[in-house]
Amino acid sequence: MATTTLRRLLLPDLNRWLALRLLLVAAVAAVVFTQMLIPFRIQGPGMEPTYGDGDFRFCWRGRYLFTEPKRGDVVVIRFAGRRVMLLKRIVGLAGDTVEFRHGALLVNGTQVHEPHGRSPSDWNLAPRRVEPGKVYVVDDNRNVSLDRQYMGQVEQERIVGGVLW
Repeated sequence: MATTTLRRLLLPDLNRWLALRLLLVAAVAAVVFTQMLIPFRIQGPGMEPTYGDGDFRFCWRGRYLFTEPKRGDVVVIRFAGRRVMLLKRIVGLAGDTVEFRHGALLVNGTQVHEPHGRSPSDWNLAPRRVEPGKVYVVDDNRNVSLDRQYMGQVEQERIVGGVLW
């Protein structure tokens, strides 16, 4: 009896109900993993030590449906088309003045304590005001030269979502 039940569980009869269930599972998975939880692999050391090169994560698209992004959030940003995404940390919101002085982040003239384990740097960047409808984003890995960074102001509508775990 147990052998028959186990066989039916692992090798079910091929019939229309099984095909319907398989189609339903495939359709739900396609919707979930293309519209809600977008899987992505991190390429490059830009967000180390928070997220490592080669890490696999999910982008939760519902993260900002009912809330606005906050300073300190790690977000996935649509860079080019639908395939190229960047993982960045928000350091400034609309109306803020952002600058780097001897590696220290200053927002509105006040040095910001960054508890996420960022690496030391010697960045110097003149103060710049974040425009309405935009956020200012940077990488956590500040060992990289400032001129090799993809950072700066990004339209809020380009934020795809937040990192899930």
